[in-house]
Amino acid sequence: MTQKGPAEPDIVERALAKNRLGVPSVVFFGVAGAAPLTVIIGAITTIYAIIGSTAVPIAYLAVAGILSLFTVGFVAMSRHIVNSGAFYSYISHGLGRVIGVGAAFVALPAYSLMQIGLFGLFGSAASGILAEFGVITPWYVCAIGAWVVVTILGLLWVDLSGKVLAVLLVAEILIVLIYDLVMVTNPADGNLTFTPFSPAPLLTPIAGTLLVLAIAGFVGFEATVVLSEEAKDPKRTIARATHWAVILAGLLCGLSAWAMAVSTGPDRIAAMAAEHQTDLVFFLVGPHLPQFLVNAGYLLFLTSVFAALLAFHAAVARYQFALGREGVLPAAWGRTHPRTGAPLLGSITQSVLAIGVLSAYAVSGADPLVFVFAWLTTIGGLGVLILMWATSAAVIGFFARGRRRENIWRAYLAPFMSFLLLSVVLTATVIGFGELLQVDGNSPFQWLIPVLYLAVAGLGFLWALIMRAARPEVYHAIGRGADGRVSILSDSAFPKPLHADPVGARSYPY
Repeated sequence: MTQKGPAEPDIVERALAKNRLGVPSVVFFGVAGAAPLTVIIGAITTIYAIIGSTAVPIAYLAVAGILSLFTVGFVAMSRHIVNSGAFYSYISHGLGRVIGVGAAFVALPAYSLMQIGLFGLFGSAASGILAEFGVITPWYVCAIGAWVVVTILGLLWVDLSGKVLAVLLVAEILIVLIYDLVMVTNPADGNLTFTPFSPAPLLTPIAGTLLVLAIAGFVGFEATVVLSEEAKDPKRTIARATHWAVILAGLLCGLSAWAMAVSTGPDRIAAMAAEHQTDLVFFLVGPHLPQFLVNAGYLLFLTSVFAALLAFHAAVARYQFALGREGVLPAAWGRTHPRTGAPLLGSITQSVLAIGVLSAYAVSGADPLVFVFAWLTTIGGLGVLILMWATSAAVIGFFARGRRRENIWRAYLAPFMSFLLLSVVLTATVIGFGELLQVDGNSPFQWLIPVLYLAVAGLGFLWALIMRAARPEVYHAIGRGADGRVSILSDSAFPKPLHADPVGARSYPY
């Protein structure tokens, strides 16, 4: 009789829960990260007010098209790589382990800042809602309440979080569709207009700014791939869920932006958005709906932010888990809860970091909407955009070494087109980053944040080179997941090795 070795419990604790999530649950995580109601009430009205253009609906649809191109190659790669490290893992396979670790060093602060920034919005919105009922509560008290719930759910079964997101998002999408229907059926001056869908403004100088602001509304959809190890039949589940997450977010945002312009009239949308800000939608639908449906919208706006908090927390924790399991971070980060399969230290680390940052902001008295929500999510969004751009290049590099049963469209054409388009968007973002933060022309934040991301990536490159020299067995495991394999398909399905490290000094067989 073979005696069980001491390593077996460790293996269990270094694996995420398997076969927990189907397509709907993964879609809910992806759409929750994009937070459509939050984007519609907050971001779209802000874009109308700042840019003053009626082209917001076509901008969201154009970005949905760009990201749909991106997801073609992205999900094609997901059929060959199942790793909760997502972008980090894909980049390490397509561009090499050194660049992959640099991407991981960008991913950790980017997703962490996105999540922490959303606490500022949640706290501010919850404080305002409570004030309507005569309960005066500081924003950070409300934020800490959300932090407690997210911290607990982050340590429980991932499918439980998926069920919570399902309930919240179904209600959220339903209220968005009701509001859109009300706005469209009550057009300004009785005229239903489709001019906001004209592509002409995308050929003008404002196109870059519009696309940059619109793409921020989709950040989070890629959380689907982070859940690949916990999905049922990940080859199919992740591909379908990622496409659906982009399509749903794009249609909801584009339709809602158009409905707002219809209800106010295209010539008045900018002025009314500047006047009413995040209350614009409620102002437009209020005269036509029972008060309880308006109140439900306020409440669902709050739950939309909470859903995004939960989705980003899951993403950050799983990134840390992937890096700990592969030795890029200390091994303790590569362990999971023995009962729930949730990333243990990754989840705790993100919670501790979040409460530390929130406490610092609370003590400083800084405006939670400007300096917590707007600043941190914008800075984090730049990091995610950098990761998308690098991943689009990685897809090209990965399939350049063999199509692996993918057709030419998925392996070559769509990835190349998305790389070119994302290059344009990223360039426009970096050039106009100071405007996105709304700082003056002399502010160091015009250039400081992109430079800091470059420095963080450089530290990742350096750490990878140190591992290659000092710990080659750890370097070999970078981006390879729990079992060190690149593909969920058997190696015999392909005529040649699946990976040659284009950056490293040598290639490793599986």
